[in-house]
Amino acid sequence: MNLDAAGDAAALRDAIVRKLTYDLGRSRSGARDRDWFLATALAVRDRVIDRWLDVTRATYEQGEKQVYYLSLEFLVGRLLRDSVSNLGLTETLKEALAPLGVDFDAVRLAESDAALGNGGLGRLAACFMESLASLNIPAFGYGIRYEHGLFRQILREGWQHEYPEDWLTFGNPWEFARPEIAHDIGFGGSVESVRVSDNEVRQVWHPAETVQAVAYDTPVVGWRGRHVNTLRLWSARALDPLKLEAFNFGDHVGALADRMRQEAISKVLYPSDETPAGQELRLRQEYFFTSAALQDLVRRHLRVYGDLRSLPERVAIQLNDTHPAIAIAELMRICVDLHGIPWDEAWAITQGSISYTNHTLLPEALESWAVPLMERLLPRHMQIIYLINAHHLDAVRAAHPGDVRLLASVSLIEEGHGRRVRMGHLAFVGSHKVNGVSALHSDLLKKTVFRDFHALAPDRIVNKTNGITFRRWLQQANPGLTGLLVDALGPRVLDDAEALDGLAPLAEDAGFRDRFAAVKLANKEALAALIRQQLDLRVDPHAMFDVQIKRIHEYKRQLLNILETVALYDAIRAQPHLNWVPRVKIFAGKAAASYHRAKLIIKLAHDVARVVNGDPTVRDLLKVAFLPNYNVSLAEMIVPAADLSEQISTAGMEASGTGNMKLALNGALTMGTLDGANVEIRERVGDPNIFIFGLTTEEVETRRRDGSHGAAAIQASPRLGEVLEAVESGVFSPDDRGRYRELMASIRGHDYFMVGADFDSYFEAQRRADTRWEDSAAWWRSAVLNTARVGWFSSDRTIAEYAEEIWRVPVRR
Repeated sequence: MNLDAAGDAAALRDAIVRKLTYDLGRSRSGARDRDWFLATALAVRDRVIDRWLDVTRATYEQGEKQVYYLSLEFLVGRLLRDSVSNLGLTETLKEALAPLGVDFDAVRLAESDAALGNGGLGRLAACFMESLASLNIPAFGYGIRYEHGLFRQILREGWQHEYPEDWLTFGNPWEFARPEIAHDIGFGGSVESVRVSDNEVRQVWHPAETVQAVAYDTPVVGWRGRHVNTLRLWSARALDPLKLEAFNFGDHVGALADRMRQEAISKVLYPSDETPAGQELRLRQEYFFTSAALQDLVRRHLRVYGDLRSLPERVAIQLNDTHPAIAIAELMRICVDLHGIPWDEAWAITQGSISYTNHTLLPEALESWAVPLMERLLPRHMQIIYLINAHHLDAVRAAHPGDVRLLASVSLIEEGHGRRVRMGHLAFVGSHKVNGVSALHSDLLKKTVFRDFHALAPDRIVNKTNGITFRRWLQQANPGLTGLLVDALGPRVLDDAEALDGLAPLAEDAGFRDRFAAVKLANKEALAALIRQQLDLRVDPHAMFDVQIKRIHEYKRQLLNILETVALYDAIRAQPHLNWVPRVKIFAGKAAASYHRAKLIIKLAHDVARVVNGDPTVRDLLKVAFLPNYNVSLAEMIVPAADLSEQISTAGMEASGTGNMKLALNGALTMGTLDGANVEIRERVGDPNIFIFGLTTEEVETRRRDGSHGAAAIQASPRLGEVLEAVESGVFSPDDRGRYRELMASIRGHDYFMVGADFDSYFEAQRRADTRWEDSAAWWRSAVLNTARVGWFSSDRTIAEYAEEIWRVPVRR
């Protein structure tokens, strides 16, 4: 260690001890891992603040355009290793902690996962925030500071139970509370028409209820620490925290009731929407953070530039999915009602500032809200939406006179089965650009959910294939592979994801393949230890680790994977003389609290695991592990250890996926359908290095259109028929033999997700994977090529494309 490094380590050590003593009130002898984490995080945070303040000040002094990224989720995970790595302090910190007798890994593992998201949407937002900072693009992320996040998944006898996440119990050392930055968010009430001149009548909203949105800021450090942006999350605070009169009269609970109801807005991510109260809370959440974000950025803009008309030149507002789509109406309200800007000018400001990312083709995921709920909760916004719709339909009617079908299709109000506001339609109409998140998805947007809109505005939909930050998902999650890559390609690979291309020739080098495989084995040994610790299950690290980690949903088809597992189990028992490839099937993921069929799929996975893992006749050739409470930290353990990556959604239903990119980057071979970004992964890694199976998007649509029935697939596949019969007859659920009858009936019937239709193709593709695994040189050649050829899937590339084509902001690498 050189003298400068030693001095820096000593200075950091002193800072950590000072934080431990004077901020936490702990002695070195009495400090636990969590105390050391808090002290370390605070010391590291101090090294960020000066740069953070300098960047913020320079942005306004230089008049730079800012990006505002609005997302209901920011699944950032643990931040210590992320910040330390991006600051280039990893080795310095280890050297600082060692003389104190403190282990860096123990310290970082003491940090709680920030429970600010659910899955790919939130993790994408976190990757984008890191890439925005790494590309020196001034940006704010806006979301909600959930006190309890989604939920903590506890599995009892295979059944999912939801408990509140307690990630804030010991505080969050990365955030800065900003109680002075608070915005009033109104709900309900009435709208009054007020004449302000002979020619002007202004609408004045009188909310019946007001909640304050209070800011909490987290600095987001870019690569090499050159740039720091802000993640600003909003917490709900009641204006009147206590009804003192009621309290003094002895109604101690009732005195707090209004406060609890108002502050529930920032308690839990995705509250169950099975009840009207749950639906209302979701809408309140979405308007709460969107209004706070817009009020905040408008306040900042006016302070610097003085006029809202320049907003599109200085501000780019990106809506991450339809959750913040109410921003269209809210920005119009701010312009028209609060600042007196004429409607047409306000609409130009709104459209010019806002763009929208669509993440789904599922009709149920394209949000809509009942008109009566909107009229009651956001009466002024409902007026504005009606007026936007009137102008919009007038223009359509003028261009396409007499086309009643088209008018009904593109109206912002759905008139069937109860009138509803279509938030995807609102987001499309109010944005200057709409993007899909993979080439296939963007193409399907034009042909399906936004087909008529695309005909009206053919230049509006563009593609921005998702990406992941390699700093988190390679350098931090897989330091062994990172070290190997640096040795092979030089340090440039740390700064430029495209440098991975240089790895391709080494796929033919047997010595390099062996080193690559050794790194993978070490990662698998670590995951095997975690599986044993959490599940009391021994797995062989030399077996193929076959991984499906994602939100539990029928279209993602964990059920297909489980049924193939049953078929493999039966085959191993029936033909023990064959040379079966040892496999460990690894699942992780949460089902939405109200998604009962997804919960049943989790239970089936556990029932199958119980039978398979306890059967000595399979001779450890097959193991099944379902790891509970899937989060970013668990993904960081699983992704580097995966051999096979299950990306098996029904074709045409996954917008993009990012887990497919993380796993391929870490040398896993993809088992996938031609869906989402799998199409682009195949183009880059090549057909020999990916296992593609199943129906195409067009074939799926043809079968659905023709009313194809699952019975035909079952009749053509004796293997599938035997699996379904075993599951529905209670072989895996002897305590309740009818438990899975309805679930299997969904496959025998319409089979909307094509589980039966794709079963044989999937089973055959898995046997192709077995054959490849048996040829060690071929497997590791493909694994190396997967890592080598996915540099394009960096979120830096994605953000650079957004910056150039949608936001019109410069990128400075």
